[in-house]
Amino acid sequence: MDFYGFYTGKIFDAYKYLGAHVTEKGVVFRTFAPSASKISVIGEFNDWEESPMEKAHDGNFWEFTSEKARPGMMYKYRIYDQAGHFIDHCDPYGYGMELRPNTASIIRDTETYHFHDASWMKKRTARLREPLNIYEIHFGSFRKPSDEPDAWYNYEEMADILIPYVKENGYNYLEIMPLCEYPSDESWGYQGTGFFSPTSRYGTADQLKAFVDACHQNNIGIILDFVPVHFAVDYYALANYDGTALYEYPHAAVGQSEWGSCNFMHSRGEVRSFLQSAANYWLTEFHMDGLRMDAISRAIYWQGTPERGVNSNAVEFLKNMNRGLKKLHPSAILAAEDSTSFPGVTDAPETGGLGFDYKWDMGWMNDTLDYFRTDPLFRGGCGSKLTFSMAYYYDSNYLLPLSHDEVVHGKATILQKMFGDYEMKFPQARAFYMYMYAHPGKKLNFMGNEIGHFREWDEKREQDWNLLDFPAHQDFHRFMTDLNRFYLEHPAFFEKDYDADGFQWLDCHSEERCVYAFERAGKKERIVAVFNFSGAEQNGYQLEIPGAVKLERIFCSELPAYGGKGGGEVKFLPDTSDSGKSVFEFTLLPFSAEYYMIKEI
Repeated sequence: MDFYGFYTGKIFDAYKYLGAHVTEKGVVFRTFAPSASKISVIGEFNDWEESPMEKAHDGNFWEFTSEKARPGMMYKYRIYDQAGHFIDHCDPYGYGMELRPNTASIIRDTETYHFHDASWMKKRTARLREPLNIYEIHFGSFRKPSDEPDAWYNYEEMADILIPYVKENGYNYLEIMPLCEYPSDESWGYQGTGFFSPTSRYGTADQLKAFVDACHQNNIGIILDFVPVHFAVDYYALANYDGTALYEYPHAAVGQSEWGSCNFMHSRGEVRSFLQSAANYWLTEFHMDGLRMDAISRAIYWQGTPERGVNSNAVEFLKNMNRGLKKLHPSAILAAEDSTSFPGVTDAPETGGLGFDYKWDMGWMNDTLDYFRTDPLFRGGCGSKLTFSMAYYYDSNYLLPLSHDEVVHGKATILQKMFGDYEMKFPQARAFYMYMYAHPGKKLNFMGNEIGHFREWDEKREQDWNLLDFPAHQDFHRFMTDLNRFYLEHPAFFEKDYDADGFQWLDCHSEERCVYAFERAGKKERIVAVFNFSGAEQNGYQLEIPGAVKLERIFCSELPAYGGKGGGEVKFLPDTSDSGKSVFEFTLLPFSAEYYMIKEI
């Protein structure tokens, strides 16, 4: 290991030196604990009796080799502080851990699995000019083998269940909520204890690799949620690891997050190297296709509050980590969950940016959902909620998220957010999703949204798949599947996502009628999207479409197959003024959306 690089926060491979490593002579255990007075390894191979570790390198590292240790065996580090008190810790760089509430690390041989996804890895890109339709899941509650709290399918079993579903439903990427080991189910993995340990809830590291491999062989990419800002407070993990605040801030004012977890101290090089190595570990060892970085606003600003100022150390950490990851993995996706207006999130670090490929567009998500919560009688005064997103859109490479955060904690599910009664919600939801898929930016949808889930997500229960026994939900699911596939097949909706000539408002001034229209353009096709978000039919609506002589309707939210009442009408109005204008007249059904292919002169 490059020890100077480790201390200065420059390296991405600390996991290859630290942790438990299987060798021909046995297992070598190494840990970094500069303030410990003594450390022993205890485990199955020594009947949980202390085997003293020796200081290595500069005395801040500790090492022990066991000839009896084998892969699959459990172990812990018994770390004594300067006062002689000890705590048994799991290994910060351990490759496996026990299922909660047990806390031991598990020896894993990282060389046993061999991937068969060379073709996928060779052609993989960050998809800036390609379709990116992400299905976000919580691994343990997509499907469950029974109603028991600890009943889960393992990683390999889920491959057989999830891959066909994702393909059939028109998604090309999965985003999986954190899989780093964590003690509390309710944290959903966002408060971790094992940053190099795939959670044992769903099996072993090799089983997870097999899952990723199977996805790749079916042309499905995987983005993993990664948490570089905070970690769990549990005594046996990173907190006060060597008897001092080694990974966290020593002062609670900045050391504790709003969730009660410990904030990483990004000013320490050792912490930076730890996090960078963890990020690289998932991309390298598991062939993950990207990382969605959680809570980036809490890294940019102290405690996530702009009034407290920019945390320059954390910002520099993000720049260095993303620069290094893109150098190692040019085709991997790095996405920021960031609700701030901090500039340059998706700009290159070389030009002062943070180096992410994508930024979640939280503003679009909040404004658009607020619009659809509003009584249609009063939507006329809310048009800016739909138009504002394009005023700032080209500041970053945005991704449109409808994530797990929008279907929990009393927020209601996406379908439930639509104004009105049960029957009134479905046509609005169809129009809403057509607006989302035509709007510039990559797409993300949380599991259950596609079947019109009514119950808020609960990590202890599987999705309410029985909803598909009801015609309204069958129709909505059919609509979502067709819309997903339509998106993947039409370059106008993704080829120029981040080019100014890929989008043009055709009408954003008929807000009193709740009617909007815009054009999306690719290299070889132009598509017009027309929306009526009012509860009234709009007759005689005229729209000028430059260069068009004919419109071919290619998708409609109101088809009977989707539970609708049939499509509206459109006709070309002959130009009697010799002005050369191409004007079309529409009849738009209530709560409807339509896509038209432009046939040019």
